[in-house]
Amino acid sequence: MTLEEVLIQKPAERAGKALEEVLLSARNNDCLTVGVYESAKVMNVDPDSVSFCVLATDEEWECDIALQIHFTLIQSFCFDNNISIVRVSDMQRLTEVVGDKAGQLEDAHCCLIMNPADSSWEDPALEKMHLFCEESRSVNDWVPEITLPER
Repeated sequence: MTLEEVLIQKPAERAGKALEEVLLSARNNDCLTVGVYESAKVMNVDPDSVSFCVLATDEEWECDIALQIHFTLIQSFCFDNNISIVRVSDMQRLTEVVGDKAGQLEDAHCCLIMNPADSSWEDPALEKMHLFCEESRSVNDWVPEITLPER
């Protein structure tokens, strides 16, 4: 592994840990919306309440044209509304993080981290994620891919 690879790998590893932390915190504070259709409803009704977007897929879903169209529309909406967005390639791991205690969810392809109405919830990991996305955009990586750490 070259020095460049090590330097590039470290921010991505930190971003994966920060993403897991913020997803858990958002879930525990009822600031998480999970599911493509549920997310689309929230974005349509109250786009200002959305702070961060996570899109997830895996090999099983890569060829699903309808899902890819939804992803394109969600990405476009996020770009238009200045919402930070990342991709996660391991949907099973994301489901473990955002699902119930049994890790059960029907649709974890899209997760939105919401701003609480009363501004009572703040998470330093969310700020790290916003900075990571900003840095990625500065090198023309508009939807960076993050790997969640294994349990």
